[in-house]
Amino acid sequence: MKQVEVVPVTTARELREFIRLPWKIYRNDPFWIPPLILDMKKLLNRKAHPFFRHSSADFFLARRNGEWVGRIAAIVNYNHNHYHSERTGFFGFFESVDDRDVSSALLESAAQYLRSRGMNEIRGPMSYSTNETVGLLIEGFDSSPCIMMGHNPACYRDMIENAGFVKCIDLYAWWLLPANGLNPKIARVGERVLKRENVRVRGIDMNHFWKEVDIIKNIYNDAWSANWGFVPMTDDEFIHMAKEMKQVLDPRVVLIAEKNREPVAFSLALPDFNQALRKVNGRLFPLGLPKLLYYSRRIRQVRVLALGIVKKVQNGNGLGAALYYESFRRGVAAGYESCEFSWTLENNELINRSMELFGARIYKRYRIYRKDL
Repeated sequence: MKQVEVVPVTTARELREFIRLPWKIYRNDPFWIPPLILDMKKLLNRKAHPFFRHSSADFFLARRNGEWVGRIAAIVNYNHNHYHSERTGFFGFFESVDDRDVSSALLESAAQYLRSRGMNEIRGPMSYSTNETVGLLIEGFDSSPCIMMGHNPACYRDMIENAGFVKCIDLYAWWLLPANGLNPKIARVGERVLKRENVRVRGIDMNHFWKEVDIIKNIYNDAWSANWGFVPMTDDEFIHMAKEMKQVLDPRVVLIAEKNREPVAFSLALPDFNQALRKVNGRLFPLGLPKLLYYSRRIRQVRVLALGIVKKVQNGNGLGAALYYESFRRGVAAGYESCEFSWTLENNELINRSMELFGARIYKRYRIYRKDL
């Protein structure tokens, strides 16, 4: 058997192989959701994606016996390192056949790349930051991921740990079925908090979409500033993400809370577009687009993916729980039948207790790993 060779992606053909490799890895996995190839091209485009205006990433393929058998990205997020006063590099977009020789070669190639650029730690998987898809699935392989959440074979955990990586932190995805009902006490407390704090909750106004995006951006960058792994999003990154989300969002479940008419919090939920994506196998043409449009109108699952409260009103007043209540109530009214809340940090006891009180359960766990360089 020939030795594994890891090569940088330098040609359009190699980039196509990088994008298409998961179809080989997951061909027998009924829970994998093929991404849109068009979206992957945009995500990896150094000239177009706003991440590359402040940071860098290189992509690598593993080859053995003339066959592509793995891939990885080595990422230097300069905004992260500046914000946290670190020299941390990241790995992402990791995929490998079930072979430790392949996975070890890929992970070592990423480590060498980051070491040569002065990094003293490697962390991942993270593609590209905590503002995008993060974490390795370690529990919950018996269902498909929600929109913007990851999925991977169970063997990846052993591959990464075998390469010397250790746990950095775990992330939780919570599952809630509205049909099970909501504790009436939670509804009473949520309504009482909103009234006591003089807070009005509204859906976003699509007629003033970019004004609403600016409001959410300012709340997000303030509210999350002390969270583990947080990196402030640049204006370009926020606009880019907003353009992507605008195509799938439901304004009934994207909420802004105003206290004395000043925006102080938001809750962002998205219909689980993965339910439609699974029908098109990554391609819009010639038949994918009509299928996507057809099935997108039948989505009955939603993911609550972000909630933020500006620091000046983060005083333990229960506003976060009240916003989750509003998200639940409005999601039910909009016809959604199931909900994922994700992700929460394992050490965020306040939010995790709130999820338990809501009757949600942890149904997937994701792990971020680290290793000294």
